[in-house]
This record gives sequence, structure tokens and C-alpha cells, in this order.
Amino acid sequence: MNNYTVTAFILLGLTDDPELQVLSFIFLFLTYMLSVTGNLTIITLTFLDSHLKTPMYYFLQNFFFLEISFTTACIPTYLYNIATGDNVITDNACASQAFFTDLFAVTECFLLAAMSYDRYVAICKPLHHVTTMSSRVCQTLVFCSWLAGLLVITSPLSLGLNLKFYDSNVIDHFLCDAFPLLKISCSDTWFTGQTVLICAVLTLMLTLMCVILSYAYIMKAILGFPSAQQRKKAFPTCSSHMIVVSITYGRCMFIYTNPAAKEEVTVNKVVSLPISSMSPTLNPFIYTLRNKQVKKAFNDSIKRIAALLKK
Repeated sequence: MNNYTVTAFILLGLTDDPELQVLSFIFLFLTYMLSVTGNLTIITLTFLDSHLKTPMYYFLQNFFFLEISFTTACIPTYLYNIATGDNVITDNACASQAFFTDLFAVTECFLLAAMSYDRYVAICKPLHHVTTMSSRVCQTLVFCSWLAGLLVITSPLSLGLNLKFYDSNVIDHFLCDAFPLLKISCSDTWFTGQTVLICAVLTLMLTLMCVILSYAYIMKAILGFPSAQQRKKAFPTCSSHMIVVSITYGRCMFIYTNPAAKEEVTVNKVVSLPISSMSPTLNPFIYTLRNKQVKKAFNDSIKRIAALLKK
């Protein structure tokens, strides 16, 4: 072992095959652009259309902002690495990337739980929805989601910053992730690894429990509606949210609760690919295609733009 602490890391990426790198670049570039465009479109619509000034769309603004932030924290760096062949990332940049990707991911879990509570109030207690989910309450829930995300990652991050790297600086991943970094550290990583795992599992279990409880009451209320028209009206927005919840929690639980994923880095980084690109790309379409209000707002905006261009 040498006496010099590593000040930069080398990201191996997904593959060293030139042809696969080209395909990866095209795929990630297209999904990243679609993700940013789709999420920004929904955010813009919620600001411009008066019919979308409701708690649900306020939460969606923040959710889609998190999606853009998460993909921007990791995808552009990897695209740059492929395009230039420069796979070096400084230790400070690596720590920043790990911080922001974890912060956005954890905050997203808490925000999904808050969104589920909003759907519960809207369907199970519709007469109290306006007063219960006031602007102040919604802002508080969003703030608490960010605060909870920050508090959850504080301990693992502080432990990670104390890790020492001497023998190796090669990270078998396309971003700075916790488990690949732990694998190459010369420090005793058992406690840090357990802290990362416990924080991840507790976050997933706690927020998922809130989602499940909310939707158990929601489904009970929907099935109790006297008319099929009422059930049909309530189901689309809830089903869209449930699809997004399933995708988000499914991918995270595979990475953080599957022992093979922690030991086999290749599995981890392959599963991280849809986390970083595909899911944020699909989410705007999931909400848009099953939501008449969003589709109407989008069509109205297109008509207004077309009218302005004609002038």
C-alpha cells in the first residue's frame, strides 16, 4: 500500500466495447433529452394553466423537478465520458455526484408518500380536501420531504467522506455510487455499508408503508362508490401514481435489498441505468396519457402557440 490518498477516480462505465458505447451514448442522450423535455413540459403546463393549480399538480411540479435534477446529476457526466474518452472524475466531483443523486432519490421517496396522502384526502375526504391540503400544508410537506432526504443521507455521507483510498481508484460504475466506492476503499467499510443499507431500507419501508396505507383506504373508498362513473373518474389519477410508485420503489428495492446487487457491481450498474434514464422519461407520459386535464392543458397550449405564430 502506498502513502498517497487518491484525489481522482476512474469511472469504467457500462462497457468498454466501442460499439456498445456508441449505442449507450445514443440511448442515454435520447432518453435524457426526452426526460428533460417531458418533465419541463408538465412543469410549465402546471404553471400556465389555471385548471392545474391544485395540490396534486403542485406535488407533480416538485416531483418532475426532482426527476430532472436526478438525471442531470449523473447522465451528462457519463455522456461526456463516452464522447471524450476522459473517464477521470475528481474526488470532490465524485462526492458531489453521490450527494446529489442520493438526495434527489431519497427526497423523491418522501414526496411520493406525500402525494399518496394528498390522493387519500382527495378521494376519501373530498369535502375537506381544500382546507386539509391548503397551499401552506403542501409547501410544508414538500419542505419536509427535502429535509427528510437531507437528514437520511447525512450519516452515510459523513462516513463516506472519511473513507481512505490508496490501492485503487477505479470505480466499476458509470457514476459515483455507494457500493462500488466501498468495494475499493482501504478503510474498514462494514459499518459504513451497514449504515447505507439501513438508511436505504428504512426510507423505502417507511415511505412505502405510507403509500400502501393511503391506497388501501383509497381502493376501499373507490369500490364503495355507488356509481361506475364515479369509480371511473377517480381511478385514472390514482392508477398513474401507482404505476410511478411501483417503478420507483421496484428499482430502488432491487438495488438496496438484493444481496447479489451489492456484491455483483455489474448487476447494480445495469439496474441503475433505467433508474437514471428510462423511469424519468416514462413518468411524464404515464401521467399525461391517463389524465384528461393535462391533455386538455397541453392541447390548449399548442393552440395558443399556433395562434401566436399565425399573427
